[in-house]
Amino acid sequence: MRIGLYPGTFDPITLGHIDIIRRASALVDRLVIGVAINRDKGPLFDLEERVAMIEAECVGLSEQTGIEIVVHPFENLLIDCANDVNATLIIRGLRAVSDFEYEFQMVGMNRALDDKVETVFLMAEARHQAIASKLVKEIARLGGDVNLFVTAPVRRALVEKFQSMT
Repeated sequence: MRIGLYPGTFDPITLGHIDIIRRASALVDRLVIGVAINRDKGPLFDLEERVAMIEAECVGLSEQTGIEIVVHPFENLLIDCANDVNATLIIRGLRAVSDFEYEFQMVGMNRALDDKVETVFLMAEARHQAIASKLVKEIARLGGDVNLFVTAPVRRALVEKFQSMT
């Protein structure tokens, strides 16, 4: 069984993330969405909220692709998380050349830690290349329209979150 791990903070999950999940599903028999706890980033949504959003978004994807998609929070090294879920493939989405520089370093470090785990890069679809969770949060915080970047349930969660903060 080919198990892939697609890690990220997903704060919040965007259409770009969903595109990568859909396309990664064609490469594996089981896809684990690794939700990084990453307290240093100071996420807008807590871990439980992010996990719930991802699970809700992935139900339909799993049905469409016929691939089991599970959500797995983690706070350890990415390579250790890959081993914890028996993944032999780490899937990373790339939007721009600047993403590649960081990811290239990560691949080298991960290969040094465990050379049995491969990393595969998937380029975001052109219409999703500009989407970044950080920018989506900023647009939503300032009352802008994020419909082009997230699903309706995620948009509602963003609106509710920012309303509760005022």
